[in-house]
Amino acid sequence: MLPKYLLSSITALLALSAMPAMAELKYSNDTGGSVKLYGQLSPAYLSFDDGVASYGDLVDNEVSNTRAGLTVTQDFGSSVLRFDFLTALGFGQSSSYGQAGDPKFLDWRRTFVRKLEVSWKTESAGTFTFGQGSMATDGVAQSDLSGTKMAMYNGLDTVAGNYQFRTSAGALSGIEIDHTFTSFDASRRGRIRYDTPSFNNFTFSAAYGKDILSTNNNDTYADAAVRYKNEIGGTKIAASLGFSRRTRNGTDRDDTFGSISALHPSGANVTLAAGSRKNDGQYGLIKLGYTADWFSVGKTSLAVDYYKGSDFVTNGSSSKSVGAGIVQKFDDARLETYLIVRKYEYTDTTATSYLNASSVLLGTRWKF
Repeated sequence: MLPKYLLSSITALLALSAMPAMAELKYSNDTGGSVKLYGQLSPAYLSFDDGVASYGDLVDNEVSNTRAGLTVTQDFGSSVLRFDFLTALGFGQSSSYGQAGDPKFLDWRRTFVRKLEVSWKTESAGTFTFGQGSMATDGVAQSDLSGTKMAMYNGLDTVAGNYQFRTSAGALSGIEIDHTFTSFDASRRGRIRYDTPSFNNFTFSAAYGKDILSTNNNDTYADAAVRYKNEIGGTKIAASLGFSRRTRNGTDRDDTFGSISALHPSGANVTLAAGSRKNDGQYGLIKLGYTADWFSVGKTSLAVDYYKGSDFVTNGSSSKSVGAGIVQKFDDARLETYLIVRKYEYTDTTATSYLNASSVLLGTRWKF
């Protein structure tokens, strides 16, 4: 029998898919200015099996969580001044559930603020951005044209990050999913950022910032990235490469990572990602997918992926994961639903062996 929470989740997804499109919450003036309210709901049901016990919870999918925001723009000739405020609403994040306990259902904190920034975009000089928002390498590990990013994000720790592997004896090991699976993707900081205009389909970015939302945190961050987008012979290509440095108490932590994705007109697609943290682990990921127009409501995307990491917890450790998922879009309702099944494996050079774990994530994202 399906868990009652899973049944209620399926019922909610079906109800959302039948919803009519919601009018855009936007006001525009006659001088090129506008104010827009926007956001999304991102509920999901997460099931996790650690080889001894099974767990199931309604969660907020941290891959792209429930949020609301306000954008104000004003044109000045060919330039655009923009203000952005965006915050997650504070529901229990999918990465925060684990055997040790669950987060509060609703617990908003200022660290949930995603954007509080002002940007100035020009045609010839690029874009200058100030305030809380994405560092230059945020998203560099996520070049993905598969249509399955909401379900199969390169960042496995965002779904079940707090769950621990169990030893072969059945004891909790203290080694969590987020210790062994990562993408090195950057986050959002209080920063200054510059993005060049596109040159032959290439864009360059750089940023410097600090964690201004956490208390007693003096870390500094600096990064740079290059992104590429093009279409060659009908095949769409997206790629990115970045370098990120965090400085804490005079010690640097350096990450180099990137990703590339190609989508053929047939719907077949492939995505590759890899990254390395200096003296502290590396990984590679491959995803094979297919996107089809099987239903009039929107595209259907299917994919399988394989992740291999090493040296994250200790030298010689190995983490592997295989996932398979499907995403169905409902264009008129601004909705997508998804289902992903994933298996996790971890080994190290100690005498301890670990049980395999698995997760199932069923969810939806509705944008307004």
